[in-house]
Amino acid sequence: MKRTQRRRQLVAFQGERGAFSEEAARKLLGAGIEVLPCPRFEDVFHALDQKKVQAAVIPIENTLHGSVHENYDHLLHFDLPIVGETSVRIVHNLIAPPGVPFGKIRRIFSHPVALNQCLDFFARNPQFEKVPFYDTAGSVKMLMDEGVKDAAAIASAVAAEIYGGRILRRSIEDDRQNFTRFFALRRPEDVRRAPLQAGRGARWKTTVVFSTRNVPGALFRSLSAFALRDLNLTKIESRPLRGKPWEYLFYLDFIGQVDEPVCRNALGHLRELADLLRVLGCYPRGD
Repeated sequence: MKRTQRRRQLVAFQGERGAFSEEAARKLLGAGIEVLPCPRFEDVFHALDQKKVQAAVIPIENTLHGSVHENYDHLLHFDLPIVGETSVRIVHNLIAPPGVPFGKIRRIFSHPVALNQCLDFFARNPQFEKVPFYDTAGSVKMLMDEGVKDAAAIASAVAAEIYGGRILRRSIEDDRQNFTRFFALRRPEDVRRAPLQAGRGARWKTTVVFSTRNVPGALFRSLSAFALRDLNLTKIESRPLRGKPWEYLFYLDFIGQVDEPVCRNALGHLRELADLLRVLGCYPRGD
């Protein structure tokens, strides 16, 4: 009797193989996944929305650089709920093609955020020209593909392994407390809500987006829906509301599960005050 093999799920992320997003995807969805690298964040959302993949992983904020604002906008425009979160420690390494010594390097390629997170290294080595590139791992791939002999890249150790680069300097980032938070996304029909259990809410997080009228005290009253019920807010982010200059959308994370009575009541209270309210996801809290 033939045994049918279970097909591995395909997961989209932005960047090339070896990007930090791929590490996050394997943490969130398992080491055995297959991956679909995409050039842009919007391509990641389209790939999932159009059923080219079963899941997607996106970065949402970094402890040093701040929020990835583009992805907050995509979360509103696409109906793709958040189903998980994790954080990845960002370790930047100086990677060169084999045979290229440190002393021969004149240019260093990487994503602009990565370059700006290694400013102390560049201050100690003013001979290097910083060259922005669309992706950290992609910069290593480009050097290896083109056989560049006077340049290096800043990327992960996994990128060096995948593309055959040689790590010349490890952990050159300015701040060791450099973490990026990632979301896992699925299509609505693939999301199964776990049953509510006693004490379970403290292990879950919910993300919502809402807008209010631009009147005095509107935001204060909106947040009171959570304060009056002792719900812990872990993040709030404002984004411009397109078509309404100087008005804003508010993205908010709070600890709790949407099926808990206290959370249902808070969201019901907020719905009475908000012009728009959408739950973007309810998911297990990350590490």
